[in-house]
Amino acid sequence: MIYRLLRRLLFQFDAETAHRVALAALKLPSPSQPARTGGPLAIRVAGIDFPNPLGMAAGFDKDAEVPGALLRRGFGFVEVGSITPLPQTGNPRPRLFRLVEDRAVINRMGFNNGGAEAAVRRLVGRAAGGILGINIGANKDSTDRAQDYASMTRLMASLASYLAVNVSSPNTPGLRALQDEGALAALLDGVLAARAQIAVPVFLKVAPDLQPADIDAIARIAMDRKLAGLIVANTTISRPRLRSAAAGEAGGLSGAPLRELALGRLRDFRSATGGAIPLIGVGGIATAEDAWARIRAGASLVQLYTAMIYEGPGIARAITRGLGKLLRRDGFASIAEAVGSE
Repeated sequence: MIYRLLRRLLFQFDAETAHRVALAALKLPSPSQPARTGGPLAIRVAGIDFPNPLGMAAGFDKDAEVPGALLRRGFGFVEVGSITPLPQTGNPRPRLFRLVEDRAVINRMGFNNGGAEAAVRRLVGRAAGGILGINIGANKDSTDRAQDYASMTRLMASLASYLAVNVSSPNTPGLRALQDEGALAALLDGVLAARAQIAVPVFLKVAPDLQPADIDAIARIAMDRKLAGLIVANTTISRPRLRSAAAGEAGGLSGAPLRELALGRLRDFRSATGGAIPLIGVGGIATAEDAWARIRAGASLVQLYTAMIYEGPGIARAITRGLGKLLRRDGFASIAEAVGSE
């Protein structure tokens, strides 16, 4: 109720300014406590014990400014970034658009962030505790993007609970081409070699706009290289029927209209991998029922971002409470037991 009132004020600002206001608000002192460990919502994935399966997706906290504040709002884990080796301003503004009637967002941010050096300084000084994923990317003007990912791996491996390799943003020209079989295999080989001294789990974040042959190839590469997980999926460049005035803006679409596409893609990867690799479901998750559907379809973990713009930071506790009820309703003793049970 409080956030509904605040949202009226926030929505008076353009979307990017409102985002900066939200980050500033999260830096204020708060009595909130992190999610409790143990219990039926706890799950072990990639050797990490998550207190619950709900995470904040990359994109909200690009520069790792507020991971602790988000963890105190009830998220089981937080993924920061995407972070690139060098600072970059991203694409020209405006580049972030609310589609209120569709409960969605279109963004063409372009990996805007302060760069690896600034992020390392911030993360070295953060209070210990909580599961932190670091989403790594390549600079737009890089002459060797595979080397960018290897460099980021060396810099961030000791600071992260896991690394997420993002080759699926639609807002850096040519980046999604790194999902092609040969390029992806070479890139991941470089990443895995770069983190050889620190056994940090490596996840791969993929696009929802993949063809069946792409899904099979990515699944095969991920299993061959024993990746810790696949994050399914990033924003979409497709355009389902939308009602909002900003529907024609270029960029990646997230939020409610992505729900069915992302769920379908998760099922595709579950089928392609045979359940041999953990999946993290993201895209259009706004309720406990959405998260539960993704878990039953094969996701060990789930993430959200856009829904918090419309529902506020209380969404994490609302969803985890709802998941507990759904778990009991359907007769499962734990989240792990429910994964892939549809």
